Amino acid sequence: MAHHFFAMLSRMKYINRWALMRNTRPENLSEHSLEVSAIAHALAVLSNERFGTKLNAERTALIGLYHDMPEIITGDMPTPIKYGSDELRTAYKAVERQAAESLVSLLPADLQGTYRRYFVKQAEDAEEWRLVKAADKISALIKCIEEEKAGNTEFLGAKRSLEALIHGMNCPAAECFLQEFIGSYQLNLDELQQKD
Repeated sequence: MAHHFFAMLSRMKYINRWALMRNTRPENLSEHSLEVSAIAHALAVLSNERFGTKLNAERTALIGLYHDMPEIITGDMPTPIKYGSDELRTAYKAVERQAAESLVSLLPADLQGTYRRYFVKQAEDAEEWRLVKAADKISALIKCIEEEKAGNTEFLGAKRSLEALIHGMNCPAAECFLQEFIGSYQLNLDELQQKD
């Protein structure tokens, strides 16, 4: 019997983000998910090394990798619409859950339980999910920085909102990432290759 989960996963590259914003370079869901995965892993490592937590960094990375996969079915709904009211937020969460279950059902039965944990928050993974949320916001901030660097002022408001949102998350690892890594996204390739 053929199972379609991974073929559906490959369709993430067709879902463009930031649909309501003028982009100098489009960003697809596949690119975003890879970046969130890497940042989420870094946040878990920072948290473990600097703040004494015992988080599973690899699991955090995998949650980051799959965190937006339901958007293959739902599309990327713009944040102002998705969170425009409590009713919309609740309805969209229900749609996301249903989309996640639909995707998990594309796996063989014996794999579904393992993969479901990457789509549905479990109590024991709450802190890993929180770091993925912070990584998701940091990835969006990076997109804003890249657009600003390219001369596009369309993302300036989003950039300010995201910076405030990240600072308001009370996430020490995210603050470390902002202090130590985010400035590099302003640099060009030659500057990135220079040694201090």
